[in-house]
Amino acid sequence: MMLTFRNALPMVAETAHGTVLFADLRGYMNLAEQLAPARIVPLLQEFFAILSSTTELHGGQVFHMAGDGMMAGFGFRNPSQDGAHEALAASRMMLQRFTPVATRWWNALSIETGLGVGLHFGEVALGFFGPPGRQAMTLVGDTVNVAARLCSRARIGEALFSASVAAILGEVLGRVSVADPDAGTTPFLQLPKFKLPGRSERLDIWCVPAPERIELRDSGPRQTVDACTDSPPTPLSGAFSNE
Repeated sequence: MMLTFRNALPMVAETAHGTVLFADLRGYMNLAEQLAPARIVPLLQEFFAILSSTTELHGGQVFHMAGDGMMAGFGFRNPSQDGAHEALAASRMMLQRFTPVATRWWNALSIETGLGVGLHFGEVALGFFGPPGRQAMTLVGDTVNVAARLCSRARIGEALFSASVAAILGEVLGRVSVADPDAGTTPFLQLPKFKLPGRSERLDIWCVPAPERIELRDSGPRQTVDACTDSPPTPLSGAFSNE
């Protein structure tokens, strides 16, 4: 597929398969409302440093950072890899690494923040996009849209992933029926089908839940509820090893 911009040379978009990860800072609106812009800059620098270093540690590539979110890809550098295991491991480490940072911000600023992550595996167009002289490599396609929607659905401390990611992790999901918290595993919860705006079919989605989910509120003390769902969690149907 050839892409062209006015007064620019044609650019080729390459089709590839891999896992797309979106990570988003929860509570950013409160930060922007209550803090001067200059005070927000070092917070975002610390936030994005955690996301980017964790992505690179797991063999991923950062494709876009803007505002309070990041898009990364896994498995695109090597056609023989799908990137699903690496993306899931990266998402869990991001959540773990940002938790103490969010606690420190809360203690210093009394502003609740957190991290939500979404993952989806599929086909994308990989290429350089943008106006002449300012092209940047990025990913486009339905896979990107689904990952972004799952990220927006995730709540603080949660990583949501689609059935395409779950299928790749099938051996793990099929072998382990109950996760022992002392055995170094993280439980997966299968959630009710998720309806994406603009799509006719509902998606099967899975969640790596936080030990507790913090409910953001405009004021008042922190509130905690069950992870992944406001009702009692569904039975465990799989686990992902921490090793």
